[in-house]
Amino acid sequence: MPPALWIRRLAFAGLVLCLLVVVLGAYVRLSAAGLGCPDWPGCYGAPTPFGIAPDAAAHFPYASVDVGKAWREMIHRYAAGTLGLIILILAALAVASRAPRMIGVRFASALLAILVLQASLGMLTVTLRLTPLIVMLHLIFGMTTLALLAWLWLGVQTDRRGAAPATVQHIPRRLCMAALIVLALQIALGGWTSSNYAATACPDFPTCQGRWWPPTDFAHAFVLWRPLGVNYEGGVLDEPARAAIQLTHRLGACAATLMLVLAAGLALRRVRHRRAQRAAWAVLAFLALQLVIAVSMVEARFPLWLATAHNAGAALLLLATIALYDALSARPQSAG
Repeated sequence: MPPALWIRRLAFAGLVLCLLVVVLGAYVRLSAAGLGCPDWPGCYGAPTPFGIAPDAAAHFPYASVDVGKAWREMIHRYAAGTLGLIILILAALAVASRAPRMIGVRFASALLAILVLQASLGMLTVTLRLTPLIVMLHLIFGMTTLALLAWLWLGVQTDRRGAAPATVQHIPRRLCMAALIVLALQIALGGWTSSNYAATACPDFPTCQGRWWPPTDFAHAFVLWRPLGVNYEGGVLDEPARAAIQLTHRLGACAATLMLVLAAGLALRRVRHRRAQRAAWAVLAFLALQLVIAVSMVEARFPLWLATAHNAGAALLLLATIALYDALSARPQSAG
């Protein structure tokens, strides 16, 4: 099989698997299985939950053995490990291929660096017992990996005739980049909300605790680093601090919605190219879906499946926005 075809197939497999890993990670976190295996990379000293010894809990006094949670955590790790292998192969192809490069060495190096960082953050997430900053960074770099794999896959496509000319795309492209930055910040804020268990601080919508602005504590809501040796599962902040986080997340959602609608709307109005228009409609569709999920999640009292879908919706919205930016960009058939 030609190296170019290998790269295309591996890039697509990596993209799909990374999306699955992001959603699985959200499910593990939201189902309180983040410490299902309190050590790393094994699980209670065993390579699989099948090997957990009967007295395993005695060696981990802050954990209680729950085989269901252990399997959820380990399946996430196995999927992440498989993704890491795909990224390693892509990097090796980038370095070894003598054909015209489809992956720049710098791009492959960035993917490898993030892979190592993600593995380290995965370990620290467990060993530091779900410290909010580490959990948030783990989510951010997971989404970064997803974004880079999407950019790679879009860049190695053979048919790029749908890209708009640079003379038409200048303003829409810049606005799309601004929207992408705001969306990234909102995703990071969502990670902070989730890692501090602040989603339920506002159990109603559009108000919060029956008010437009309930008691809040911003002074403690955004303290990034907190003491070590504390089990952060379930959260440690009081209600005013959690409400401050949730309200900020809602305000961020308003800003992201405005920017995404402007970027997609301008692309639809000013760029008459099929690929750009399809990507713009995808942004609007996934944005609408994400807003519906967010409101439904509150109204339904935060069921696990909707909370997981909210994370999946954020990932799909990120992918659609990257596809729009790619459609508005004139770049060669290589990534990096």
